[in-house]
Amino acid sequence: MKDSDDGRIFGDGLAVGPDLRGAAEVATAQALSGFGGRTPDLLVVFVATGREGDPDEAAAAAAHAMEIAGARAAVGTTAHGVIAGGRGVEQEPSVSVFAAALPGVPLDTFRLGARRGPDGITVTGTPPAAASADPEAAILLVDPYSFPVAGYLERSDELLPGLPLMGGLASVGATPGGNRLLLDGEVLDGGAAGVLIGRGAGVRTVVSQGCRPIGPPMIVTAAKASLLLELAGEQAYAKLGAIVRALPAEERHQVAQSLHLGVAIDEYADEHGRGDFLIRGVMGIDPEAGAVAVGDVVEVGRTVQFQVRDAAGAGEDLAHLLDDLPRMRGALLFSCNGRGTVMFPDSDHDSRIVRSELGDVPVAGFFAAGEIGPVGGRNHLHSFTASVLAFE
Repeated sequence: MKDSDDGRIFGDGLAVGPDLRGAAEVATAQALSGFGGRTPDLLVVFVATGREGDPDEAAAAAAHAMEIAGARAAVGTTAHGVIAGGRGVEQEPSVSVFAAALPGVPLDTFRLGARRGPDGITVTGTPPAAASADPEAAILLVDPYSFPVAGYLERSDELLPGLPLMGGLASVGATPGGNRLLLDGEVLDGGAAGVLIGRGAGVRTVVSQGCRPIGPPMIVTAAKASLLLELAGEQAYAKLGAIVRALPAEERHQVAQSLHLGVAIDEYADEHGRGDFLIRGVMGIDPEAGAVAVGDVVEVGRTVQFQVRDAAGAGEDLAHLLDDLPRMRGALLFSCNGRGTVMFPDSDHDSRIVRSELGDVPVAGFFAAGEIGPVGGRNHLHSFTASVLAFE
């Protein structure tokens, strides 16, 4: 994207092929093609190894991209697949790069670690919120095997009050030690890495959970940990059965494939609609006990609503949320590796919608093993979600 009156420039680049170092050079050159020789302030790099790739080779390629660009803040990760140039590429050796010139915007990189002690797990390196002069948001990339991301996000409002965290979990490695993170050219084999984006960046966040409701909102009247026992005074399993039986046949099939539960964020809202629920998976049912197991603890008194995730609903939800944004000039996209070709006809789906809704601007990102973003003003770890960090 060409230089604007305020000096801001955004660019993205994508290269596919087994020579990851060469691909990093090509993708970086593409991302910087509109910079007129200027050095970017922010660089974000994603490298997919392919099915049999070497994470160390991928990390070296990402570090090479950072060296070429010379940005004052750079972060990256290895990935299941990457996004840029209006495309998504899954399980092929590939590199995507996002570059931004943000004059006058403070940027501070940070590293998080975790160590186990007699009192449990201690997180090290949490960035002070004042480090970036009242930051607007932070990019956070995490190795899920070595960092307690869910617990950290639960406490993030205490540690970094009001700060949106946007990012995802490294997704190339299916076992501990298989992922790599990058921070200012340094290769990290665990923990988390991020960038605090300071005041004046003009960022907006969108978290599309991609579900549509079935049945009415209901109050949880009996529960035990993650088991729903009663909904609106009726046995939870029986209540779910009644809702499903009332659906058309094709929707009943979708329920069998992708049933979820929405937990209302604001109990005091007069009505609950799109974006008002935190989506959690339904893990199973126990007809004998009349219980429904959910992938979270749901307390008595909470408002919940069963939800179904499907391709059409996911696309409509993402487009709807992006449509509410003002004019944006670039974006980072963190899309679940359970979306892509698992959910849609092709890997380009989410990238295509983001670019279409934002006006064909540079968009880069990766397919994550879990997505990070705020819902209802609090940061959460999501699945099957598209999280978008957009820049004005």
